[in-house]
Amino acid sequence: MITANKKELTIGVAMLGASITYLVMASRVPNHEGIDAATVPFLLAVLLCLLGLLQTLSAFARHARAAESTSDTPDEPKVTVTEPLTVLKTLGLILLYVVLLGPVGFPIMTTLYLYLQFIVLTPVDRKIRHLLYAGIALVTSVVIYLLFREAFDLLLPAGLLNF
Repeated sequence: MITANKKELTIGVAMLGASITYLVMASRVPNHEGIDAATVPFLLAVLLCLLGLLQTLSAFARHARAAESTSDTPDEPKVTVTEPLTVLKTLGLILLYVVLLGPVGFPIMTTLYLYLQFIVLTPVDRKIRHLLYAGIALVTSVVIYLLFREAFDLLLPAGLLNF
């Protein structure tokens, strides 16, 4: 097995082991009817188990594909470099989001932040899909806001919308 695959497999197995341990610990938290203190840790543990399982299966699938390939010349993996400018833009967007969250409000700032972050993370060689990004950002912001307000009974800053 190639060293990169060994690392991927090790990370997957370690993540799976840690998430199962977390799941056992989360299941020991006393719970009541409905959403309580045990709900979020249990959901996070289940999601972490799924991610660990996917990571492990991905490493095995990669190993199987590598064994099947019979080409004499190994393919050079594409090296992706995260540009420092992208990181700085992301940090700037996060800072702007935190500063304006209170006065402007959660729905507007989250929509704006997600839209701009999608643009920042779009690869240079791909076309920016403004309408799709705006739609995803708007729907996500509204769903999260309503979920916290109606299901969890927690108020997020409404800001300019004031409802």
